[in-house]
Amino acid sequence: MIVTVVWATREVQDVVPIEIAPGATLADAVRASGLIAQYGLDPLVVRYALSGVRADDNAVLADGDRVEIVGPLIVDPKVARARRARTKSAVVKSSRGQR
Repeated sequence: MIVTVVWATREVQDVVPIEIAPGATLADAVRASGLIAQYGLDPLVVRYALSGVRADDNAVLADGDRVEIVGPLIVDPKVARARRARTKSAVVKSSRGQR
């Protein structure tokens, strides 16, 4: 069966089709892709998803699955949301003063 393993950043989008045996796990596909070694990723830090849904490395794959290697969060989502809200508020206030 064929699955796709993906590593994507702003600079790189690497999509690797892999042929694996029925019953193979997510970890088997990631190992076979060679992406962890190729990009010097820390296997203890990265996480995985199956078609955008977080998955454990022991998840059994089906033909056609898309395995995504996901890097660690750089900013907590709550902190990022608060920053965007403050920025938007500041832009609205400054545009009101320019009338």
